[in-house]
Amino acid sequence: MTRAAHRGAARHTEAGLVALAALVVITLVAGLALADGASVGADPVPGLGPQGRRPQFKVECPYSHSANDDPIVYPGEPGASHLHDFFGSEIVDADTVPADLLGSPTTCQQQLDTASYWAPALLDHGAKVEPVDLIAYYRPSVGTDPSTLVPYPHGLVMIAGDGTATEPQPLSVAAWHCGSSPELSSEPPTCPRTAPLAVRIAFPSCWDGVNLDSEDHKQHLAYAVGGTCPPQHPVAVPELVVEVRYPIHGDGHDLVLASGQTITAHADFMNGWDQDKLEREVRTCLSRGRICGVVSNRAIG
Repeated sequence: MTRAAHRGAARHTEAGLVALAALVVITLVAGLALADGASVGADPVPGLGPQGRRPQFKVECPYSHSANDDPIVYPGEPGASHLHDFFGSEIVDADTVPADLLGSPTTCQQQLDTASYWAPALLDHGAKVEPVDLIAYYRPSVGTDPSTLVPYPHGLVMIAGDGTATEPQPLSVAAWHCGSSPELSSEPPTCPRTAPLAVRIAFPSCWDGVNLDSEDHKQHLAYAVGGTCPPQHPVAVPELVVEVRYPIHGDGHDLVLASGQTITAHADFMNGWDQDKLEREVRTCLSRGRICGVVSNRAIG
């Protein structure tokens, strides 16, 4: 073999060793991330997910059941509420408290998400529409430093939107849309078959740091302004955005919610996550600026 050939072989061998070392490093880093509880599919450099380029993770929860119950607003009073559709924990009724949710069966694909999500039932010409599912997106609010986020404490309850609204709510809080379209409206739009109707509700992302609930079930939380939490609610928590999807498309519908007109869209959340898992998701996905467990090239806002 010539001297040039020897040099070429040496360069190939050196390049191969470098590539192998890089592969080992990548494998070790990936293994550490998964061992730390990151969602499968975590993207260390935020790309474009369903919630834009913000750090995010999502949980998909098919429909569980419906009942005239609301364990936050009417605890211990079965039948006292308008009709709600429930997602997540399958055991929820008027008597449910957060401790009941831990380890309960759940419809969520993430089996350690045993929280409960619910929203008023949708009616079409007076007949109940069975929803397809609820998708929960967890993310920092716009402008919030994701490294400052604190996971929800176990037992935190939240209500977002206004079930008594007489005028359209801010689209940043409650809005209707088709499929994954970024076009939001205060009333249900006419949707194509390929992109059925959905309603999205955004929860507050600032907590008072003390109370798991309050008299009106809202005062212990507040919305961030420009990414900053107000002094009375100094603790930044993930912004939860839920979307309830329905098999509704085309013309000829007469839609109302069980709470009233479609402008009364709202949703409730009771934190019954496996707390260790929730904390890992916040730490490994949101606080580190990652998009986890989502595959999409369309943003909905």
